[in-house]
Amino acid sequence: MPAANTTRAYGSVHRFLHWTIAVLILAAIGLGLYAESFRAGGAATLARMVEVFSIHKTVGITVLFLALARILWVLVQGHPRPLHPECRLETFVASAVHWALYGGMVLMPLAGWLLHTAAPGAGFADILWPFGQRLPGVPQDTELSERFTAFHVNGWWLLAVLILLHVGGALKHTVIDRDATLARMAGNAAKLPEPPRDPRPNRWAPPLVALALWGGLAVWAATAERPQDAAPQEIAGQSAAPAATAAQPGSTWTVQSGTLGLSVTQAGAPVEGQFGTWTAAITYDEATGTGEVVAEVNIASLTLGAVSGMATGPDFLNASAFPTARFEGAIIRAPEGGTAYQATGTLTVAGQSQPAALPFDLTIEGDQATATGTLTLDRRDFGVGANYADESMVSFPVAVAVDLTAARS
Repeated sequence: MPAANTTRAYGSVHRFLHWTIAVLILAAIGLGLYAESFRAGGAATLARMVEVFSIHKTVGITVLFLALARILWVLVQGHPRPLHPECRLETFVASAVHWALYGGMVLMPLAGWLLHTAAPGAGFADILWPFGQRLPGVPQDTELSERFTAFHVNGWWLLAVLILLHVGGALKHTVIDRDATLARMAGNAAKLPEPPRDPRPNRWAPPLVALALWGGLAVWAATAERPQDAAPQEIAGQSAAPAATAAQPGSTWTVQSGTLGLSVTQAGAPVEGQFGTWTAAITYDEATGTGEVVAEVNIASLTLGAVSGMATGPDFLNASAFPTARFEGAIIRAPEGGTAYQATGTLTVAGQSQPAALPFDLTIEGDQATATGTLTLDRRDFGVGANYADESMVSFPVAVAVDLTAARS
């Protein structure tokens, strides 16, 4: 069999790429669904989920490179001519589905690699190869990773529809039309008939339709409202946007912007995320260097890469049973030689209260203040992840980083 495509059939190179990619795509879909099934399994299944996701990602990267090779081959070789050019609508739809499948073969694994690259920390479940984990030039950004995740998670539905259309068309040609369509990819090319000339005036229309399908999904993933972008929820009677309304002695400070980050080591790799919804009520007297702070955090607003659902689930922070974490404490100047300030008080997480101290740096310029600090907790003190008795999968220390800007009210 010749390696090159002809007007009658696909050559050996295209056939190899077609069937190999088909098997790998089905394997990647199956592995992804299989890995997702472990999320409800708790501690006993986390290690297995990481392993399966690693294989899923590796298969996806393989598909990406094979698909790029196949598209280049098609651009050089072209497709065989249509068997039924007189059936214009059917020929157009078949060609559009073909090009949309090519797009899915590239964009789906590429989106997976991009979400893996953009996830803060070392990511979740490594690609099983020695060439590095991240694409160059892509920043580590939680929101960006979520956008790629939205494309990847929802894109497989579009890919599944395209696969069904492609398989359904092949069966229709084989069972109903009884023509040589399937034989062009699997039969003896020398025995196939020469198709008629292709009279189509615009052969670029099907690729443009395919581009519109995947482009529409990309626009939706980039602009769709995320849960934390929705209307604010109420937490302890305050707006979910960071704000402060304390009426204690000293100046009242209103938080204008800030982040509340979280970092933990998972399966030996750091994973970073942040809480999207929290409040802080702050008073502070510059003259005495003292004040008070009350902060509340919406646990369900945590984004932690691919393990967000597990982190807020019953094995860990248990957002359904304990929707709010709360810190209440006093602000004091730290001893000389140490961090400039410290907030010392009680932290309540997952229904457990423990003493906690947040060291932080504070800068005040006029009526504007910035504060940054990191509090390291031991998850065992709050009964979080009790089923994970060692650090092989989830570390005991958890770092909570505060970075905010506030204005004097």
